[in-house]
Amino acid sequence: METTYYDHGTAAERWERAQMFFDAKDYAAAARVLGGLVEEVPEQVGPRLLLARSYYHSAQLRRAEAELRALVELDPVEHYARLMLGRTLQRQGRHDEAESHMRIASALAGDFEQV
Repeated sequence: METTYYDHGTAAERWERAQMFFDAKDYAAAARVLGGLVEEVPEQVGPRLLLARSYYHSAQLRRAEAELRALVELDPVEHYARLMLGRTLQRQGRHDEAESHMRIASALAGDFEQV
């Protein structure tokens, strides 16, 4: 198996590399690194959430949606994943579908309307 720059090194080294790409706003490169990492450790929330954010910021909205749905299934109370899922759906023009996720995200974050 041939190793590329994106999948070279330990999981920790690739995680750091992905974060550097993300911080540099090279979201497509971050996603390339994170794709393999998420395959290795699909149960970890951090890499999958950063992958979803990388897809979102690089306008790969269907991929972002798929990762966020997997996250919500893995961790239903991960409020940031819910928020990102709502925003991703909004960006796709699916406002009715986004609304429930936005409400759940607000509730999980403790943002309740004052009556």
